[in-house]
This record gives sequence, structure tokens and C-alpha cells, in this order.
Amino acid sequence: MDPVGLSIFASRLEAVCDEMGAVLRNAAFSPNIRDRLDFSCAVFDAAGGLCAQAAHIPVHLGSMAYAMAGLVARLSWTDGDMVILNDPFLGGTHLPDVTLIAPVFAGGWLLAFVVNRAHHADIGAEAPGSMPVSRSIHQEGLVIEPVHLIRAGALDEARLQSIVAATRNPADSRGDLFAQVSANRAGTARLRELIASCETDGFRSGLCALNDYGERLARAALAAIPAGVYAFEDRMDDDGQGRCDILIRVRVEIPGDGTARLDFSGTAPQVAGNINCPLAVAAAAVLYVFRCLMPPQTPACAGAFRPISLTAPEGCLLNARYPAAVAAGNVETSTRVVDVVLGALAQAIPERIPAASHGSMNNLAMGGSAPEAAWDYYETIGGGMGAGALGGGWSGVQTHMTNTLNTPVEVLEARYPLRVTRYTLRRGSGGGGRIFGGDGLVRELEFLAPATVSLLTERRRHRPWGSAGGQPGAAGCNLLNGQVLPSKVALEVAAGDRLRIETPGGGGWGKVG
Repeated sequence: MDPVGLSIFASRLEAVCDEMGAVLRNAAFSPNIRDRLDFSCAVFDAAGGLCAQAAHIPVHLGSMAYAMAGLVARLSWTDGDMVILNDPFLGGTHLPDVTLIAPVFAGGWLLAFVVNRAHHADIGAEAPGSMPVSRSIHQEGLVIEPVHLIRAGALDEARLQSIVAATRNPADSRGDLFAQVSANRAGTARLRELIASCETDGFRSGLCALNDYGERLARAALAAIPAGVYAFEDRMDDDGQGRCDILIRVRVEIPGDGTARLDFSGTAPQVAGNINCPLAVAAAAVLYVFRCLMPPQTPACAGAFRPISLTAPEGCLLNARYPAAVAAGNVETSTRVVDVVLGALAQAIPERIPAASHGSMNNLAMGGSAPEAAWDYYETIGGGMGAGALGGGWSGVQTHMTNTLNTPVEVLEARYPLRVTRYTLRRGSGGGGRIFGGDGLVRELEFLAPATVSLLTERRRHRPWGSAGGQPGAAGCNLLNGQVLPSKVALEVAAGDRLRIETPGGGGWGKVG
């Protein structure tokens, strides 16, 4: 393809993903998908290579890109199929993230897949919100191995019912799953239109050209990093089961030939708590960091990630073995992987790498189990962005591996027995420096009915580091009725109790004076 034709082709692929996302959002029942936008959509080629994605959730998209090839190879596909899964050890991330995959056939040939992944506020865990302080994956909810939900256009109603029956609100669960089905159907229709306009051979050659172009841009970006070996380490606060200061270590090798190799040897072994993650989640964090260093026009395709490789010892925190608990690995450990890779690269290109951001998705899951008024809710809370030589340091934002919105106060109070008593910036929590880190947030909730609450948070012990002489951001803090809580805790609350989350600030950049 000529450059103009290739750009149009890439934009049309991205538009398929955007339309899938619009359908999913508009059809979803739960605020977690409809309001917080905790979902992602992408297109893959017939071998499971990433072709395009919407600007959705990095941890969803990177892990799908890493795991899809193995997924599609293990199953048989016919026109009209749709496969469902959430198993983190077979291509998922953590159990609330439910993935639907649909093949796209044209002229009798399997040419592509459309995929969406959405976070369900309840997937049948022991605790409401399905983000428990767990010790095994089997405490985290229903495990769905890759299996056909729809076969040749026919819905497996029994399988659907078995999934929704495991949840506390089957109506919402069923509605969200059908929203995911609708998104894939929209994506399949639009992708077939694109294939018809350029014919089968043209579509295949377009994908080849797109991957080659992405690889050229990626190699040029990597070649601009000074050759060398750069090491960095950081620590997770704790695993929620009594173990603290858990090491993550990386060695980044930049040979100077347009490639990058990362080795996480020396990282702590997997732990009893739920901050473990499958290798696909660690890969998502690595790919995210390097994608940020590539030119803006770099297509989100498999070719752009060909020059990047990583290894992590089997059985370590970043490559955990079944049945390790992983609920927080997807949200908290992935964020720390970003920090250690950025910390290593800051030694090579300090002017391009920011200080650590707030470093936690500040996960809050809760719900009530009264039969007449059962409810589940889950949210992530933003914090301070790390500052860099080129700016940054934004306050009260989601950063790095999450890209969700907050749930509007009006929606939260209308749907659940909750009152938001305070929601404001946490002034002065950003690290000092020539450029200040962003401030965190304060979010305080009053419970209007008894509830079960789970908190999975980080950067309560280890502050987000500053860079180039900048100061660290303030650590976060969780409080119930003024009493400090552990960073990871499950508790029962009564009507009138107040939960206050103070999120960390971002690190500052540069020495003052």
C-alpha cells in the first residue's frame, strides 16, 4: 500500500474498535462498564496477532496482545462462533475481566478476530465486588476456561445461565454479557465491510504492510535509546497476608540494534496473597511503557512489539503458577512493573522519563448481601501523576495501566446505599522539584446500609519515587471513621460508617535551584 492508503486502512481498523466500544458502553447495564468505561476492544488477525485497538485499558489490551495467539490456536472456529473466558492462566488477566472472542470469516476463509474484554463488578467471588483479599484464585469467583458461548450463531443458554447464576445480580450480569455479544457482532459486521472493500488478498497484504510499518517505527524508537544495560528495583507494600516489601527487579538490555530485552530475574517468588500475576499481565505493562516511547502515529499492531522480549522466572510474582491468587496482580502489580521499567529507562533517557505516578488503582469493592437488596460495586480511584522534564504532574487522574473514568457522584448515590461526603484533591501530596508531582485525591463515602468492603491498595508504605533529583510523592492512606486501615483489608461496615481513601501523589522531577 502507498502511505496514504495504509493510513486510511489503519484508521478504518481503529474505527471498528471504536464502534465496538460505543456499542458496549451504550448497551451495558452496570455503572462499571457504562460509566467508568472499564472495557477494551481490539481486532486481531487469523493467527491472533494484534491489528488494532481502541484507546481503552492498557492492561486489558497488552495482555490480550500477548496471549491471543495461544488462545486462537487451541480452539476450532466456525462462522458465528463466540468464545468466552476469564481464566488468568489461559489468556485472561483476573476473573472480573470477562473476554469474548468472535472469528471473522469472508469467502470461507478465517481472516480475523474481534475481541472485547469488560470488567464485571461481580463474578461470584466470596466478597461483594469480586476483588477479595484472597489466597487462591478459587476464592476470587467463577473461573471460565475458553469455551464457546455461541456456536455457529446458536447461543448456549445453559452455559450463559451457569455464569450469571454465580453472581449476586444475574440481571445485570446477563445484560452486560449481551452487551459484549452485541459489541462483537457490530465489530464483525464492520470488519466484513472493510474486507469486502479491499478483498481478501488486499486485507491480508494491508495487515502485513501495517505490521512492517509498526516494526520500523518501533525499531527506530528503540535505536534512539543509548545502548547499555539498565537495572532498577522497587517493592510492593504487602500481599494482604502478612508479607511485606516484596521485590520486583528488572534488567533492561538495549543492544543498540533497535531491540529491547527485559529480564525480571531476582523478582520475589509468588506470594500467598493476591498480588501475583500471570506473565501476560507483566507483558502488558512492559509493552505499554515502550509504546509510550514510540511516535504517536505508531499503529497498535503486533509488528510494533516484535523487537521487545521479556522473561520472568516461572513461579515468581510476575509469572505465577496456578492456583495463585491474582485479583490485585492485574491492577496493582502491573502498575509497579511500569514503575520499575520506567526507573530503569530513566538512567538512559532521563529527559524523556517521568517520576513515578501514584502507583495504585486504589481498588474499592463493596456490596450488600440482603436478599431483597443485594448490590455490588467496584471502582478505582485516581491519584497524582509523576512529573517529567516535558511536563506531567497532573492531579487527580488515572495513570498508566488504567484508563477508566470515575463513577459520577450522582450515579453512585442513585444506584447504591452510599453518600459521597467528600471528593477533592489532596493538596500538597505531590512530590517537590523543579516540576511538582501531581496531587492525589480524597474520596470519602458514608454507608447508608450495612455492607462488606474490600480494599486493595498500594503505595501506602513505599512512596512514589521522584526523578532527576525530585522528591517522592506522599504515600496514600485508608481510614474508617478516622482509624487507619491496612492497605489490603476486608471489613464489615454499618450504616453511618465513613470510609476515607487518600490516594498517593506523584513524584517530582528535577532539583530545585
